Amino acid sequence: MRAASVSDFREMARRRLPHIFFEYIDGGSYAEVTLRRNVADLEEIALRQLVMRDMTKLDMTVETLGQTLNMPVGLAPVGMAGMYAHRGETQASRAAAAAGVPFCLSTVGVCSIEEVAATGTPPWFQLYMLKDRGYMRELLGRAKAAGSPVLVFTVDLPLPGARYRDSRSGFTGSTPLRAALTQLRDGITHPAWTWDLFVHGRPHTLGSVAGAVTESRRVTDFLAWIARNFDRSVTWKDLDWVREVWDGPIVVKGVLDPADARDAVKAGAQGLVVSNHGGRQLDGVLSSITALPRIVDAVGDDLEVYMDGGVRSGLDVLKALALGAKACFVGRPWAWALGAGGEKQVARMLEILRAELAVAMVLTGCTSVRDAGRSLLDRP
Repeated sequence: MRAASVSDFREMARRRLPHIFFEYIDGGSYAEVTLRRNVADLEEIALRQLVMRDMTKLDMTVETLGQTLNMPVGLAPVGMAGMYAHRGETQASRAAAAAGVPFCLSTVGVCSIEEVAATGTPPWFQLYMLKDRGYMRELLGRAKAAGSPVLVFTVDLPLPGARYRDSRSGFTGSTPLRAALTQLRDGITHPAWTWDLFVHGRPHTLGSVAGAVTESRRVTDFLAWIARNFDRSVTWKDLDWVREVWDGPIVVKGVLDPADARDAVKAGAQGLVVSNHGGRQLDGVLSSITALPRIVDAVGDDLEVYMDGGVRSGLDVLKALALGAKACFVGRPWAWALGAGGEKQVARMLEILRAELAVAMVLTGCTSVRDAGRSLLDRP
């Protein structure tokens, strides 16, 4: 099957991946209301079609935080991508670099910051505020030494949301025996994935935090360590501590309210990501695209505003730009593509987004993404 859209990658990943890993990528929290809103609210926005313009030249480049992006898209941090394809984060990083867009490495990635940086393009690095400040300081030092240009500081996960699909699939809450039986069954029923992951993809640890977890080597034990170390006491003042260790740009990820956006400006952040964690945390909150315009209006040009959540096409990217986003970060689309077939499919997914964005620009009369504004939208 040759994928023609992001939804095709989802189906290809569903077929190839073990059930527990597909559900981990695909699912949200609780009843998944916000997960559905992220997609549905973007679908409801109408672009304004304009014709008979000279659209010979299109400019998709964006300047942000000292970097030039070939298009206003980045790969958002996705946990455990190295379980979807062998050394998954490195494969995705290479595809992003070839497309000229940023790749953001999750704290809970299978590949370490050093391994991903060794591909030739250091990733943006995503980090949670952890109780263990000593280890957090070490992680920031490693990211800096690896050449990471941007720190993405996720603030909407003081504790993990309740994700029913993970519980039902046995990904979380399983006894060691059940986990072993599930792994055996998955290996037998998904031979291509097993060959890829267990012959070429080891070690299966969370590379950036492996040194902090000594009691076990299973991926689920690393996730449990991370969950125990989320710091619920964190406030905006803690960004001062981060700034003592990190002297590069800081992007705050997980903002949905204008008041929080203004606090991010006061705290000295250089950017923020309007995000509800892909519908994986507090269910029932606003979709990212609905929250975006108010946040843009609240902060103006004081920092860079990005968005993630629900982006499934290049048309969605243009809609977000029209409402004030500097760029969109996609998570599930690249995770599905990676699960469908590794680096080649991630590259294909980015090609599809670029082609769809080009069509949207031509048929709305938008020659440069930097000029995208609300005039591109057709409102009742």
